[in-house]
This record gives sequence, structure tokens and C-alpha cells, in this order.
Amino acid sequence: MKQNKIPVILASASPRRYNLLKQCGLKFSVIPSKIREKTASRNPVSIVKKLSSDKAVSVAKKLEKGIVIGADTIVVLRGSIIGKPRSKKDSKRILSLLNGSYHKVYSGVAVVDAGSGRKKVGCEVSRVKMRKLSLNEIENFSGKHMDKAGAYAVQEKNDAFVERIEGDYFNVVGLPLEKLKKLLRYFGVKLRSKTYKFRPRD
Repeated sequence: MKQNKIPVILASASPRRYNLLKQCGLKFSVIPSKIREKTASRNPVSIVKKLSSDKAVSVAKKLEKGIVIGADTIVVLRGSIIGKPRSKKDSKRILSLLNGSYHKVYSGVAVVDAGSGRKKVGCEVSRVKMRKLSLNEIENFSGKHMDKAGAYAVQEKNDAFVERIEGDYFNVVGLPLEKLKKLLRYFGVKLRSKTYKFRPRD
């Protein structure tokens, strides 16, 4: 694969996003954004698009050149935004709410050219069905994913919480790759496609 000449920067410290981009053959560096993840909007699409944009722009402002990628993911259950757990007890509360139900995962992704300030922003939505687990199983899962919205990680081999995904699997992981691929194309950056068919674990 021909490498991109312009530097590419991921404005995120997320190991999940880092690994996904690596697996797509992209050469990039990491400069985590330091912005506070807050917005006045209550609309999920507006929230993730604004925060992903803010993250990318905040890093781009520090650079003379480079293509900066920002991303943000939230979980929405029956109209309520489910954030990252604040404690193991809160993780148990979140998993209990999600248990056996459908929810939506919204991911915003933004690409900014640090040199020109040019920007492209997109959003992806996936619908997720959670398996019905026992109280003991929820207790065992609680506290494992304190840095993840919804307190679970669909890509973890030992997590059997997700039963079904409707939409982009990688969006649920935290980075909608096909959406990002289309946005990067505007800046002359190529991203290799990655496919994965979700199969629920026993």
C-alpha cells in the first residue's frame, strides 16, 4: 500500500481506535486531545459531531501541517445518554440498564487539515441488542471497562454481553471505519477497508 506523504495524527488516546487504524495499514502518530467532553446539546448526532470536531481542531491548532482525526462515541438508551462509568457501582448500574435491551451507539468522526483548517465531519449510528445476563454475570462484568461509554467492549473475547449488531460493527468499537475512509478521501489519504462479521459469543 502506498503511504500517504502528509502526516496523519489521531487525536485520541483510545487503544481501540489506535489498533483499528493500525490494522487498516495507516501510518500515523498520536496526539491525544485534552478538551473537556461537554456540550449543551442533547441531540446525539449533534453531540458526537461537535465533540469529534472539537477534538480534531484542538490538536490541529498546535500543528503547522497534518491531517488530524478526531472521534467521539456515546451510547443512547430510550433517549437517555449513557456515558462512561464513574465507579464499579456505576458500571453495574449501566450494565443492568442495558441488560437484555436494544440501544444505539453514535460515533462522530472529524478530519481536519492543520495547514488549511479545512474540515469534514460525519456520524454513524448502530443498533445493539444486549444479551440477557444473570445478576452474577453482570457483577463479573462490572468495572472491566471504565473508559468505555456503556461500560462494555464488544471486541473483547471474554465479553458475551452483545447478542446482535445492526449496522457498522466498528462503530460500536468506537471508530466507524467506512465513514472515516470516505472523509479521508477528501484529503488524499487512503485507508484500507477492514471487514468483520459479528458473531455473538457463548
